Amino acid sequence: MTDTVLVTRDAGVMEIAFNRPEKKNALTRDMYATVVAALASADADPSVRVAILTGVGTTFTSGNDIGDFQARAAGPNTSAASPFLAQISTMQKPLIGAVNGAAIGVGTTMLAHCDLVVAARSARFTMPFTSLGLVPEAGSSLLFPQMVGTQRANALLLLGESLDAETALEWGFVYRVVDDDALMETARGLARRLATLPPQAVRETKKLIRHGQPDIGPRIAEELALFRERLSSPEAAEAFAAFVQKRKPDFSRFG
Repeated sequence: MTDTVLVTRDAGVMEIAFNRPEKKNALTRDMYATVVAALASADADPSVRVAILTGVGTTFTSGNDIGDFQARAAGPNTSAASPFLAQISTMQKPLIGAVNGAAIGVGTTMLAHCDLVVAARSARFTMPFTSLGLVPEAGSSLLFPQMVGTQRANALLLLGESLDAETALEWGFVYRVVDDDALMETARGLARRLATLPPQAVRETKKLIRHGQPDIGPRIAEELALFRERLSSPEAAEAFAAFVQKRKPDFSRFG
């Protein structure tokens, strides 16, 4: 396990915390691999009843590391997120998201696969895919219209508009909003409640709830294929260069 992801277990609850606060918990290939291993272990271990995803510091996660993005665009272009999305979208046991501060890109889309999401009042959800010359991932192009409605999903995914915690609660995107200092206490309380329930009944209930999403696997694969293609596009190159150079991107030459 790398120290950029902290994994702990207590009383049937596994906590997985992104721990790269100096980089706003930007996700690297190694971090993805560690989270995948932890979630797979949680699903396979009878002593683990529920898992929590959170971030250390004042940011949940700023999404994929921009350096990894640029390296993938220039190299073999394999996605470190692919195994993560496969794992999180097929979890059999309950998964709770505890969101502190910014959740950007995949930091927001991964939450569609959490069974309960608790947001701190500081939480802010943003998916700037189109502004980076990219497309959504994690099945969000399918799940978000179902969760919040087509018009709201268009504002989030096409325009990249941000969503604050209270609006996310109003839209049904999160289950509860709490003060920042109460976030982990609240998430752990929910996890303990789930951990005391009959485990098979909980898993079967989650399976029934998710049964109405048979197209999620193919949609994730479709998104990832287009995402990989977009990473090598001239639009994405301009967006990444502008980000690194701290300037406004210019897409006027693209048709």
